[in-house]
Amino acid sequence: MLDASVRCGEQPRSFWICGQPLVAFRSGAQLVVARDRCPHLGAALSGGRVRAGRLVCPWHGLSFGAEPCAGYRPLPSHDDGRLCWVRIDEVGEEPSELPVLPVRPVRGLEGVIRIEAVCDPADVIANRLDPWHGAHYHPHSFARLRVIERRSDEITVRVAYRVLGPLVVEVDARFHCPGPRTIVMSIVRGDGQGSVVETHATPLRGNRTAITELTLATSDRPGFALVRSLQPVLRPLVERAARKRWVEDAAYAERLYSLRYDLPARALVRSRPREESDATHGNGHRR
Repeated sequence: MLDASVRCGEQPRSFWICGQPLVAFRSGAQLVVARDRCPHLGAALSGGRVRAGRLVCPWHGLSFGAEPCAGYRPLPSHDDGRLCWVRIDEVGEEPSELPVLPVRPVRGLEGVIRIEAVCDPADVIANRLDPWHGAHYHPHSFARLRVIERRSDEITVRVAYRVLGPLVVEVDARFHCPGPRTIVMSIVRGDGQGSVVETHATPLRGNRTAITELTLATSDRPGFALVRSLQPVLRPLVERAARKRWVEDAAYAERLYSLRYDLPARALVRSRPREESDATHGNGHRR
C-alpha cells in the first residue's frame, strides 16, 4: 500500500516500502512506481520533476517513463481508484497479480488517512482485532460496544457510534482479514449498511509501519445523495475523526511492539502520527 490515489499525482513522491526506496509518479493517468535511484549515477529520482509524462533526473536530465530501459524497470503497480499499490516480489511471499480487496460501495462519502508508527504490521492488525477496547479507549467516538458473534475468521460487534453529543447510531459491524496486513470493518446491519473501513499496514523500513485507512460510508437514505455532493466539505471531517482514533491506536500498537521486544520506553522514538502528505516525503523523514 502506498497512499490514497488522490495523493499520488504527477509530482514524484518517495516511499520506503519493505526496506526499499521507491519513487511514484503519474505518466499521464498511469501510476508508475520504480526504484528511487537513477541508473546513471544513483541520484534520487524523487527529487526530479515530471515533464511530458516522463520523470526527469535532477542531476543530468535523463528521463524515464512507464517503459523499462537499461538499469530502470518499473515495478508492478495498481491504482484501484481509491488507493495505490506496488508489488514487491523479493520479500519471501507468494505475490498476487492484484491486491485482494473487499466488496466496496460503488459510491460513498470517503476519506483516506496515512500515519506512521514504530511497530510491526501485526500490531496494527491486533489493534483492530481487539474490539473490546473500543468504547473504553475511544469514548469520543463510541458510546458502547459489545461482541455479538465470534468465528474463526471474523468478529461481529454491535456498536453505538457517536454522531453529535448524546445522539448515537447503533449498527452491527463485522471485522475480517482478506490478507495478512489488511483488516476490514463492514457494516452488515443498521444505518449505513454496506459501508466499509479498510485498514492496511505496510512495512516501511526498520521498525516503522505505515497505517493507511480508507473509510467509505454509504446509506440508502434519500438524503444521502446530498451528503455525497458535499464530499469536498465533509471529507476532511471524516479524515479528522479517523486520524484522532489512530493517534490513540498507534500508541497501542507501539506499546505491543515494545513489550514484545522488551524495549525500554526511551528506545522508542515516538512518531507523531500524521498524514504523510503533511510533513514527509513518504518515507517518514521530516523535510
